[in-house]
Amino acid sequence: MSGVIDLNGKRGLVVGVANRASIAAGCAHAFRAAGAELALTYLNDKAHQWVAPVSEEVDAKLLLPCDVREPGQLEAVFDRIGSEWGQLDFLLHAIAFAPREDLHTSVVNSTAEGFALAIDVSCHSFLRMTRLARPLMKSGGSLITVSFYGADRVVENYNLMGPVKAALEASVRYVAADLAEEGIRAFALSAGPVKTRAASGIDRFDALLDEVRARTPSGKLVDIEEIGRLAAFLASPVAAPMSGSVVYADNGYHTTA
Repeated sequence: MSGVIDLNGKRGLVVGVANRASIAAGCAHAFRAAGAELALTYLNDKAHQWVAPVSEEVDAKLLLPCDVREPGQLEAVFDRIGSEWGQLDFLLHAIAFAPREDLHTSVVNSTAEGFALAIDVSCHSFLRMTRLARPLMKSGGSLITVSFYGADRVVENYNLMGPVKAALEASVRYVAADLAEEGIRAFALSAGPVKTRAASGIDRFDALLDEVRARTPSGKLVDIEEIGRLAAFLASPVAAPMSGSVVYADNGYHTTA
């Protein structure tokens, strides 16, 4: 990674590592390989045992609890970064949630409460993080969130998360425009399907993997290492002209679907 993307001297926050197999973990490894200093978060005490090994592997300077549904936890993360570092150069937002009963029904049958919770955790939390990161990005920075092709096209069984991710991608465009004069970029990294713990909540996900593999030009699914390398590029100033973009990491699946 070094010699291709240089993040030496940069400090980044990675929110959404669930375990070694998660997309956020692949991104954290790529950020570290490019020279960045990292802070990671974990959802709760139960999740800590799965995130701690990733934190050690990337030599994270901070490992902090963060459940965006709990009042004050997100603010505490940024307060700690502010007191420890005084700066932040990039942020990866890789969290999403929808109640199972709302995710496993058609979008028209989702409840108002379930839809609101999915939007809050999966989309509005990105805006909250942006607002908190902004004063720490004194020399500009990069904001990256993880999306999926279901934001742009109907994907069977993706249901409620389709419009939620569409809202997230629209938010990226507006953030990029709002903060452009401050040198802060924003990107949606639309990753191909990866067999992660989070994805297991999608009904018939294995069938989706098979369909995507069959329609991908190379016949290969993307992996977390490939996604991570692209995330490291987006975290660097080299990607600045692409601010506001949805950047696909799916081995070309979106061109054929």
